[in-house]
Amino acid sequence: MAVSDEEAVMEESIIPAQSPLVSVTFQRNARRKEKFLEAEPKALGIAEIGLSLYTIICLGVLQSKGLSDPSSGIPIFIASLLIVIAGNVAVAAQNLHLPTLRACLGMQILACGASIVNIICTLVKMGDWSHHCWYLHADKYQEVCHQIEFIFFNFYGGGVLVQATVLAISASLMAYCCKVVNCCGPAPKMPVIMVQTPPRPESSSVRNDQTSTQHS
Repeated sequence: MAVSDEEAVMEESIIPAQSPLVSVTFQRNARRKEKFLEAEPKALGIAEIGLSLYTIICLGVLQSKGLSDPSSGIPIFIASLLIVIAGNVAVAAQNLHLPTLRACLGMQILACGASIVNIICTLVKMGDWSHHCWYLHADKYQEVCHQIEFIFFNFYGGGVLVQATVLAISASLMAYCCKVVNCCGPAPKMPVIMVQTPPRPESSSVRNDQTSTQHS
């Protein structure tokens, strides 16, 4: 179970101190949630949103022109919407609120799965265009068809690169969220050694003044 930063910050060591002037304590890092900001969640979340919207727009244009199979585009559309939601949660998680960070972790796990689904579906779409020109017998039509096939092959290849980028972004955010919410282990503790300075002895001049005062 993850422990929030507001709970018990200091715990006494079970090891006895070697000296009454030295005390050893273990302190939880109260600022460990700020490590999430090192991942630049706002920039990466906006990147997730932008790349997923690009995928949705391109898919919509192809289907509106009858150049894409609607049945194979539905999984890509749903997965891209999930990634958009994950990007919004990542942007909201920069307030370092622990429940939001946990929601970000869950959404980034879903975004990784959605990116893998999009990669597979895009590769399937790329393969569908490899046999469209087999049914054309005229040479001039086959030449035009191969040119169109080459364009779509490059287009879907770019789509695979986009989804691979989204997968890398989601995996990075997921790793930072996992560190912050301590889903893989207990929160680390830092040993803190406190040394108390012993009281300084009275100076010899003070003692001489006291002695002279007594003689007088």
